[in-house]
Amino acid sequence: MSENPDPEVIELATRIFDLARQGDAEALAAYVDAGVPANLTNDKGDSLVMLAAYHGHAAAVKALLARGADVDRANDRGQTPLAGAVFKGEDSVVRALLDGGADPEAGTPSAVDTARMFGKTELLELFSAR
Repeated sequence: MSENPDPEVIELATRIFDLARQGDAEALAAYVDAGVPANLTNDKGDSLVMLAAYHGHAAAVKALLARGADVDRANDRGQTPLAGAVFKGEDSVVRALLDGGADPEAGTPSAVDTARMFGKTELLELFSAR
């Protein structure tokens, strides 16, 4: 196997990561349905769900989770999509991730730790009600 990935594969992956950042749920769903791994990660370990969540795209998160993406997949720094959504204040994404089975205690720092750090008591209450 080649040490240098095919430039076309790199270009396609870059385009798919951009779709996650932009929240294009329909295009992401089509790529995953066509065979792109739902848990595709970039060079920092950020999954498509992480990128969509961090950029506030609940519909894209839901589309990826419906296609088998790991809701709690942490990046290389131990951060989960839920903690990222809490950090960014993306409440609709937090709810989409929780509906998808996200664990508020997963990751470092966890979503619970992040909510505590930023005084987001409404999220702490939501997490404890789960």
